[in-house]
Amino acid sequence: MNFYENLGYLVFGSRLRRLSEGFLSEINKTYQAAGIEFDASWFPVFYLLLNNESLSIKELSDTIGVSHPAASQLVANLKSKKLIKTTTCADDGRRQLVQLTKAGHTLLDKILPVWEALSVTMEELVTAEPECQHLLPAITALENTFRTISLSEKITEKLATLKPAKHGQVL
Repeated sequence: MNFYENLGYLVFGSRLRRLSEGFLSEINKTYQAAGIEFDASWFPVFYLLLNNESLSIKELSDTIGVSHPAASQLVANLKSKKLIKTTTCADDGRRQLVQLTKAGHTLLDKILPVWEALSVTMEELVTAEPECQHLLPAITALENTFRTISLSEKITEKLATLKPAKHGQVL
C-alpha cells in the first residue's frame, strides 16, 4: 500500500487530481503520437459541437459545468487557433454562438478515431479489473452527493463533536 492509500479521504482530492493529470497526459501523448494537434482539455467543446451545429457560450458553460469566464477563455483559446468561430445570435445580440470552423471540422474528423479507441481501451481495462467496473457509477453518486450537501458544512459540524488529534497521533 502506498503513501496515498494509507491516508484515505485525507488525500482524496490529491489522488483524483493525480489520476486525472496522469490520464489526460496519456491521452495527450496519444494525440501527439498520431500527429494530431489536439489537447484533451478541448474535448468538451469539440464533443458538444459534434452533436450541435452551434452553442452559446452560456449553454457551453452550463453543459460542461464550468463558469462563464472559464468557458469564454476556452473559446478564446480555440478561436485564436482558428478551430472555432463565434457569431452574434440573430435573436439576441448579446449571445455569442460558437461553431467549428473548417479547420475545426477537419480536426474533429482526425480525433474521432482516437475517441473510439479510447472508449474501447477503457472498456477493456475496466472489464479486466472487476473493482474498476463500479468506478463511473461511484463517481456519479459522489458528484450527486456533493450537489446536495455542503461538504465544508458537514466537516465544520464534525469539528464541534470531535476531540482534536494531538501532534504525532495517527489519524
